[in-house]
Amino acid sequence: MIKAKTGIIITGASSGIGKAAAKEFARTGFKIFTIARRINELNRINDELEKEKISVETFPCNVASATNVEQVIKKIVAENRIGCLINNAGITSFKPALDNSVKDITDIISTNLLGSIYNIKYLLPHFIKNEGGTIINIISTAARKLFTESSAYTASKMGLLGYTDVLREEVRKHNIRVINVLPGATDTSMWSVEDRKEHSHRMMTADDVARTLVWLFLQQGNLVTEEITIRPIAGDI
Repeated sequence: MIKAKTGIIITGASSGIGKAAAKEFARTGFKIFTIARRINELNRINDELEKEKISVETFPCNVASATNVEQVIKKIVAENRIGCLINNAGITSFKPALDNSVKDITDIISTNLLGSIYNIKYLLPHFIKNEGGTIINIISTAARKLFTESSAYTASKMGLLGYTDVLREEVRKHNIRVINVLPGATDTSMWSVEDRKEHSHRMMTADDVARTLVWLFLQQGNLVTEEITIRPIAGDI
């Protein structure tokens, strides 16, 4: 019953965890709305799912633009009941703080932190009206553990963690679940080609994380996994 009525919005769905999540949730039977800047990459999801006779809906959107996010969310909720938002869009820059340009810092904060906040802001009235919903934020172990050469990225993830921890307390009365997922090293394009070549055997896969997201969303009863940290068995890289 929940699958027949539920739509799921996934940001940053053109690659990595977002793409894997879109495919995994689609296989589970949900109606998926994918959001990313690269529409050609979003369309590849349907190319890859064609043999399984399932598909997702695609929406080009720059989450760093509040106007762009508002337009896309309004378009989706106008004709669909959404039960879950997965905030996954994210970028990084592996540089010492001294070497980060103002553009680097602005782009990372605008995408990782403000982009997630914009999506929450424009979808929250829909959840409140429907007396329920789930917000899953893909954060990072960097929000809890210090990693050098990731100062702007860490600031964006710690900011999102703090924002959504407060949000959770404000929306409990509306039956809205807020789940923060803190993944460790995952084999995605956020890492350099060199790092992936050297360390991918130790990393989690995007599919591993996607299956965890489905499990979190499908939890039933009067409970919510408010925060979960997932790491490779071998630990951090």
